[in-house]
Amino acid sequence: MKNLAKIIDQTNIRPEAKAGDIKKTVREAKEFGFRGVCVNPKWVKLTAQELKGAGVKTVVLIDGPMGMSSHQRRAALSKKAKKDGANELDIVLNIVDLKYERYQKVLADLKPLCRILPVKVIIGSGYLTDEEIIKAAELAQKAGAICVKTATFKDPLENRELAEKARHLKLMRKGAPGLLIKASGNIKTLKDVQTMIRAGADIVGTSSGVEIVRSWKRN
Repeated sequence: MKNLAKIIDQTNIRPEAKAGDIKKTVREAKEFGFRGVCVNPKWVKLTAQELKGAGVKTVVLIDGPMGMSSHQRRAALSKKAKKDGANELDIVLNIVDLKYERYQKVLADLKPLCRILPVKVIIGSGYLTDEEIIKAAELAQKAGAICVKTATFKDPLENRELAEKARHLKLMRKGAPGLLIKASGNIKTLKDVQTMIRAGADIVGTSSGVEIVRSWKRN
């Protein structure tokens, strides 16, 4: 791989993060040339301003960890993120609706959101069975998303073995052939990233991008 940094969304979604922390994450993104910086909605405007002209995407997490807010709130957050300068939305699929097989409701929620900005749909794969992972990926593709993503904070996937995380990516690819696949959930080392890439990840979300890229350059 010519430039590992170009597939990394450097992430800072810590609830205790301050403006100075976000600016530090942005400085690192510009220095290392990451694909994007993923933040909570309150930090979109600052992130977009700090990234202006850098060629790094401003990505916003919407409705973590389980996507259970009303559609109206999710749409409002997404529209404000666009107004504030976001380039992409990482939106959590309503995991409870998926579990109860309310598939049309899931689609009715996601389709309008996918028209606001390019969307990576977070399916919360650590909560799901294999069949549900495949179905969630199918729904993301039908909704018009550009990408299916494994997890966000508090997802049980964080504590799973690498092999299981890799298997989830393959299931997602089966459900949504042709879509980008984003791996996230306690990905902290170069070995973690390499395993995810081999399993089919196109994008990796991590808060450890600096350490990972430094390790990659050394090797």
